[in-house]
Amino acid sequence: MPRTTLLRGANGAHHFGADAPNEVWITHVTKFRIPAGKAYLSPIVDCFDGMPISWSISCSPDAEMANSSLLGACSQLGEGEHPIVHSDCGCHYRWPGWIGICSEYGLRRSMSRKGSSPDNARAEGLSRRLKVEFFYGCDWTGVTMERFMELLDEYLVWYRDEKIKSDLGYRSPMQYRKDLGLAA
Repeated sequence: MPRTTLLRGANGAHHFGADAPNEVWITHVTKFRIPAGKAYLSPIVDCFDGMPISWSISCSPDAEMANSSLLGACSQLGEGEHPIVHSDCGCHYRWPGWIGICSEYGLRRSMSRKGSSPDNARAEGLSRRLKVEFFYGCDWTGVTMERFMELLDEYLVWYRDEKIKSDLGYRSPMQYRKDLGLAA
């Protein structure tokens, strides 16, 4: 049986690892502010390889946004797969809809301690990379919210399918899974 690791380090922060896809997922809501308004991203990231397996982008950080990213990830589950899904303590992850989806798909919920961002550092790490590589340093003047959300979605597809990662043998998460026979 694959090994799933949810350990606390010396500083008390969670450290996540997984030997196979769909054992441990992490999520976090990230805000982007441009002159046209605010956009929110809710990704579901697989701890096996850091692949964003589903995401929703919205102008409002509401239940529909968080729930739709979780449902998108659940649609990719195989028979008998019931991952742990770790989040911060945000209201998105305590609403009845989210809890109902977790129950329906047999997901095991895990939450960070209140006010302890290191508990969800891996999810926040993706947000940090997105902002450094995609967002910061760009002039978003004149870009509509619709166009911004399209560009963010395109970046996430590129990140999943093409961005190489040294810890995956200089392959993208998707290529890594294909090479292991885990994706078509």
